[in-house]
Amino acid sequence: MAFAYYFTMALHVIACLFLIAVVLLQQGKGQDLASAFGGGGTQTAFGPRGSANVLSRATTILAGLFMITSLALSLMRPHEASVLDKVKSEAPAASPKPSAKPSAAAPLPAASGAPAAGPVATPSPAK
Repeated sequence: MAFAYYFTMALHVIACLFLIAVVLLQQGKGQDLASAFGGGGTQTAFGPRGSANVLSRATTILAGLFMITSLALSLMRPHEASVLDKVKSEAPAASPKPSAKPSAAAPLPAASGAPAAGPVATPSPAK
């Protein structure tokens, strides 16, 4: 499986490079390839319409090859865990919990305007 993956990757890179070259060789509207290299006539390099047929056909074939190899590479990729799978699904870190009972050595300050409260007596349960 690894050989097929790397063979398809190499074929994909070659198709990309040739597709870039073929697209850059194509003529724009109103221009032809021969005039880009200093030729005065329209039939100098590939004939009157010969370059359009060869280059457009090559573009179509290479674009199809590019799409097929792209799909093949996406299906043949090594199935490793993604970055999201590697992140543990933990709950957000909670703030530190306060101690169970405040110490009696340091009483809490009273609210402004309110008298300081002493120890509160709890009633004993009725029998």
